[in-house]
Amino acid sequence: MHTMSKLVAAAGAAVVVLGLGAGAQALDQKPVISLEMANMMADACVAKAAASGWRPINVAVFDDGGNLKVFKRMEGAFLGSIQIAQMKGHSSTMFPFPSRVFGELAFGKDGEPGRIPGIANIPGIASFPGGLPIMTAGGQQIGGIGVSGASADEDEMCAQAGIDAVTDMLK
Repeated sequence: MHTMSKLVAAAGAAVVVLGLGAGAQALDQKPVISLEMANMMADACVAKAAASGWRPINVAVFDDGGNLKVFKRMEGAFLGSIQIAQMKGHSSTMFPFPSRVFGELAFGKDGEPGRIPGIANIPGIASFPGGLPIMTAGGQQIGGIGVSGASADEDEMCAQAGIDAVTDMLK
């Protein structure tokens, strides 16, 4: 009986170890935004704005849980744009499309009325360009980036420059 108990205990331990190993492996396979990636994106945004001669910007990078990973503010960037950059990035983290889409849904595009006019009134939703989802090459969303301070279109170009800076890391 004693040998049987040892055998059952050993089998149980093996199951636990194998099960934990599979769980840990699954965690290793989930892509995430590292601090290095977030800083590279923010730095590329700032570099794009500076090289283009645009107004100073604020940049917010979020992970896939909507948590702020990195925030950078250029000297002279509008203080009010801090919250706007964060709203743009958070909006594009919570939904897998650019913040520009919220404006089109609310206010329309190409002379057509918006299909969901009330979406612009939801607290925390930014309904203008400058927020982009961060997607892996395989199409998995791992966060969002928001930029504010220049024009809305320039903000979006800065956000795209940030994503482009880490394209190789998104594979």
